[in-house]
Amino acid sequence: MERLPGFRDFYPEPLPHKDVWSADARQYIFGKWRDAARRYGFREYDGPPLEPLELFTTKSGEEIVGQLYNFKDKGDREIALRPEMTPTLARMVAAHERNYKKPIKWFAMPQLFRYERQQKGRLREHFQFNADIFGEQDASADAELIALLIDTLRSFGLTAEDFVIRLSSRNAWNDYFTNRGGKAGQEYDFFQIIDKLERTPPEESQKKLTALRFSLDDVNAFINSGMPTTELASIIANLTARGMGDFVKVDYKVIRGLAYYTGPVFEAFDRKGEFRAIAGGGRYDNLVKLISGGKVNLPALGFGMGDVVLLELLKARNLLPQFDGGMDVFVLIEDETLRPQSLKLVQDLRSSGLVVDYTLTTTKPEKQFKRAQELKAAHTAKLDNDAYVRIRNMNTREEVVAGVNDATNHIRR
Repeated sequence: MERLPGFRDFYPEPLPHKDVWSADARQYIFGKWRDAARRYGFREYDGPPLEPLELFTTKSGEEIVGQLYNFKDKGDREIALRPEMTPTLARMVAAHERNYKKPIKWFAMPQLFRYERQQKGRLREHFQFNADIFGEQDASADAELIALLIDTLRSFGLTAEDFVIRLSSRNAWNDYFTNRGGKAGQEYDFFQIIDKLERTPPEESQKKLTALRFSLDDVNAFINSGMPTTELASIIANLTARGMGDFVKVDYKVIRGLAYYTGPVFEAFDRKGEFRAIAGGGRYDNLVKLISGGKVNLPALGFGMGDVVLLELLKARNLLPQFDGGMDVFVLIEDETLRPQSLKLVQDLRSSGLVVDYTLTTTKPEKQFKRAQELKAAHTAKLDNDAYVRIRNMNTREEVVAGVNDATNHIRR
């Protein structure tokens, strides 16, 4: 039986073939995401994978339904698998923001689902690192969030030669739209055209812009000027003070297609241009008010980083470590009369925090040793009698004999 299109199986390494995904690599990425967020003082949260369909249509309009896994449940409720985490987070914050000191700095690593056409770097499900800040209007919060994004990517071994944060502003584009006579109600259509400029033939973009009474040449002139607004200059100065100036540049081609962005927006791209955006985000100061029906009004900003593109990039740059089981000790049981004592040794070593395995049934000594090698165990341990254990370092082949109660100390040394 085959898995569904656009979904993934995750296997322990070594992988059986190239069409499956590494569970070890996934856990490695999760660990880096979680460590980076905690260093910046972010707290972890989570929410349900199923939400009322209205939560997503309220934020993005009815057109998003075509991209969702949605259905009626047995209670005749219209629900959907979450395509993103931000609406859930906005709902959660709106419900209980009074219980938390501001600014609220939270992160999550949800699995998200979208029913859309599969393509390189985009599947119908993925895991995503989300980090958000609520309750701070100052541009220092934007800089803090971008710094977290930069540090997260650096934790994988990526450098300023590998990626860049392209920084833009919806405020700047709003001013452009208004100052050149854009009609109220057409802003979203205009932003959608700008968001797709790099993926759309120029003649098609010109046709769409002309319908809104704009010129592609004038749009390109604004983009190429690259003059930072006051808020963008403040963010860049903040990042430069941290030694992160080389990772960011103003690029007005970035506008982020989602309608709810209200201020600075940004996307992370690999310098060679081989992949889709690694991450993206920005400020969405009106979303909590929208989700709460006007009851709560908090400024907010955040970003999301998916695991699919990130993993492709790390593979291309040879930045993934070699994964194995990380076996500390394999306990050999060559004398079956010592199996009860050997089981006690196994449990004592595990209780001390070591990763330990052994053969579950009677097995020839040479097969046990071969199994230890297959698992790449750092040590073997074998009871000589009730009181003493023989410990072998599998790298140096050196052996020591230690008291059973002192086995853990010898192995750790």
